[in-house]
Amino acid sequence: MRERTWGGLTLAGLLVSACGNSVSVPELASDFVAEEEALIDQARGIHERVLTIDSHDDISFDFATPEVDPGIRGGRQVDLVKMAEGGLDAAFFVVYVSQTERTPENYARAKADAMTKFDAIHRMAEEMYPDRIEIAYTADDFERIAAGGKLVAAIGIENGYVIGRDLSLLQTYHDLGARYITLAHNGHNDIADSANWRENLGDVESEHNGISAFGEEVIAEMNRLGIMVDVSHISKAAMLDAVRVSRAPVIASHSSARVLADTPRNMDDEQLRVLGDNGGVIQMVALDAFVSDTVGVRNAEIRTLRTRLGLSPSDELDLSDLSASQRAEYERRMTEIAQEWPSVDVAMFVDHIDHAVEQIGIDHVGISSDFDGGGGVEGWSDASETLNVTLELVRRGYTEEEIATLWGGNLLRVLREVERVAADMQR
Repeated sequence: MRERTWGGLTLAGLLVSACGNSVSVPELASDFVAEEEALIDQARGIHERVLTIDSHDDISFDFATPEVDPGIRGGRQVDLVKMAEGGLDAAFFVVYVSQTERTPENYARAKADAMTKFDAIHRMAEEMYPDRIEIAYTADDFERIAAGGKLVAAIGIENGYVIGRDLSLLQTYHDLGARYITLAHNGHNDIADSANWRENLGDVESEHNGISAFGEEVIAEMNRLGIMVDVSHISKAAMLDAVRVSRAPVIASHSSARVLADTPRNMDDEQLRVLGDNGGVIQMVALDAFVSDTVGVRNAEIRTLRTRLGLSPSDELDLSDLSASQRAEYERRMTEIAQEWPSVDVAMFVDHIDHAVEQIGIDHVGISSDFDGGGGVEGWSDASETLNVTLELVRRGYTEEEIATLWGGNLLRVLREVERVAADMQR
């Protein structure tokens, strides 16, 4: 982990230096404030110059309607106003459909649900706000649109279940703008085993031992069309298979480092190395449970406390019915919980970036939020706070070139290589 320094000294070193040289604490504080302001100005300048891409933002089925208008500042973590406020230039808006039982009727339903979300993204960019945002279909489009002063919308599909068993749907989705497909989600599908298999769907731990024979056909067709293969959410065996089968580099659109948060949704160091050797990129995800193992414990302790006091276990706080002694107990225990299991913040998220960079190099790491799908950490709770990620990277000594690489350069490099492979295969 890169440690923040001031003039070559850590904060602890500064304090020792101050004591040894009779420098007063107020003088040290004043120097710190001045340098902190300079650091923020530096980060703001870098943030304005680099192309920032968030590779995973979910949308609802009523997105781009009067009920969920992306052009106004509302309850969503990502809307056009918050993107502009936070300096987030581009976002992959995600066509997500959950896994259900694999029947012809459910395949048809999944396709219809996918089309609803495709229609919403196109409606936002082409009918509602064409002067503010435009859909990117190529890597060059990202740079052209941003240079022209508009926000950039890109499209990813989360869960290959939306193609059912119909390979021709890949062409349909590509034509609509899909530039990556997450092969599976929670639950196995016909393409790949999931990292989180579901007993209620009849899953066993491994159905295909990785990628299925049909899944290999899917990956080949994705390569031919120019759709990035996304290995987030799939099992380790499936991820290793996907790297082996794909003729183009793969991406993990929203995963983090398993050594720092031990969940099957994250990637262990072997997977990171394989991804790096493949020329791919892992987009580290700012979803608290994938950033820190403490989240589940913290939430369980809060639920236990609320249940004991007769409150709903949900996050909605209604303390009006508590007695004075109960409220005092609630506030005391909540303070203890906050001290024992601190909230997950931007610094903890950037720890994952540091780890991946140390393991596989700066050229294979990117950034994602999973906003409106569970994502967000303290300090990057919505798109309006995007500058804080750049600020934390600057604190740790990343250069402007490195920050540009992390924020979008690596993902666009992979997309360009995917485009090149597709062009070769179509000759």
